[in-house]
Amino acid sequence: MMLTTTGRVLAQLRGDHRTVALILALPCLLLGLIAWMFEGTPVLDQFGPLLVGIFPLVVMFLVTSVATLRERQSGTLERLMTTPVRKGDLVGGYALAFGVLALLQAFVVVGFAVLIGMDVAGPLWLVILVALLNAVLGSCLGLAASALARTEFQAVQTMPAVIFPQLIVCGLLMPRDQMPQVLEWISRAFPLTYAVDAMQQLAAGGGWSDVAGAIGVTVAFIAAAIALGVVTLRRRTP
Repeated sequence: MMLTTTGRVLAQLRGDHRTVALILALPCLLLGLIAWMFEGTPVLDQFGPLLVGIFPLVVMFLVTSVATLRERQSGTLERLMTTPVRKGDLVGGYALAFGVLALLQAFVVVGFAVLIGMDVAGPLWLVILVALLNAVLGSCLGLAASALARTEFQAVQTMPAVIFPQLIVCGLLMPRDQMPQVLEWISRAFPLTYAVDAMQQLAAGGGWSDVAGAIGVTVAFIAAAIALGVVTLRRRTP
């Protein structure tokens, strides 16, 4: 059942060229603009790995939440819920389908970043792994957040509420140890914090032992987001 759902979602996405372009081209475009703006400076090497981790999460959150809501509005989810298929199969199928796209996105974005001159001191395969996990996390968070929305506009509105607070306290704008202590404590509850920590370690030349803890926490957040998506999946379309 889960694999059938995965195949159906991938078939739909394959015909949606604008969504595929958004997933693959938008992060590359933003990275390209930054590389162009700061050409000849170490900015891309310092912040490129962080953005490689952040952009996939944001883009996949937006795409997944809107795509899942469209499925609900069209009545597809409601019809599926009348069959023997379980909630876990549906959510797992969606997560797996968008995970395939996330894998493709991770290779494209990291490859493009290296092509335009980003130099990562740590292992490149770990950069790809962290980018992939962030994209999968964004998809799972989007699945859970889509349950709160009734229109596509409301689905888009959930992004500032879920993503922006994480961007502020994740360590991108200011080192977390220089933040007020309360904000530093709050940052520990956000998954993006650990993604940024991992990318900062890799940019500085860290290896598996330096990022294993952050990767483990990210995987735990992914599992929690999938469980939340199963719990919040409604049998009837409001």
